[in-house]
Amino acid sequence: MTNNMSHKVSITVFRWAGAWGPFRVKIPCGECALTLDIIQDTLANELAGIEVHLDIHDWLSEWWKPLMKGGWHAPIVMVNGSVISQGAALNRGVLTQSVIESYAKTSKLAGNHIYGKESCQHCIRAKGYLEESGVDYTFHDVIRSERDLYEMLGRVKPIVGPTTPITVPQIWIDGSYIGGADQLSNILHRMVEPNYDRGQCSISPKR
Repeated sequence: MTNNMSHKVSITVFRWAGAWGPFRVKIPCGECALTLDIIQDTLANELAGIEVHLDIHDWLSEWWKPLMKGGWHAPIVMVNGSVISQGAALNRGVLTQSVIESYAKTSKLAGNHIYGKESCQHCIRAKGYLEESGVDYTFHDVIRSERDLYEMLGRVKPIVGPTTPITVPQIWIDGSYIGGADQLSNILHRMVEPNYDRGQCSISPKR
């Protein structure tokens, strides 16, 4: 479960429209319309549950605003002030990745989570450790779920650094990042007594 309160992600779109002095945009922009449709559909599906603020501007009336961020060719799409797409209809995968990674950087996980893949022996080992100890957890398959993949990367890379290769599993206990299966084993010592009254367990990392 993710704690998503007060972690709204901002999406800003500058479409081919508006006016500047004697100039007026009279021809509707087809790619701008497609971009807005893609955003709305992605928000309702891949990004469902993430609080997003969508702001739409007419590019010709405010062309200097995106230009300061490197955006000069409408449709321009920005996530939290950074340009992710311009000059063509938006790629929904790019939008999904940008929003989820921005969200992951500012929100915290709650509970116990394993990000991995079904065929990974280390992931199977980590799940076994928790199950043997009677600890509830949520497993996120990063191969089958694009959203889980991007969230894992968005949460891990700020911790381990952008150049460190990311392997699976990546594990959080009681909302705190601990690393992989070996680190989980070290914490467990294979001898853990669950505390059901607290909804946590004795492996919760000390704060």
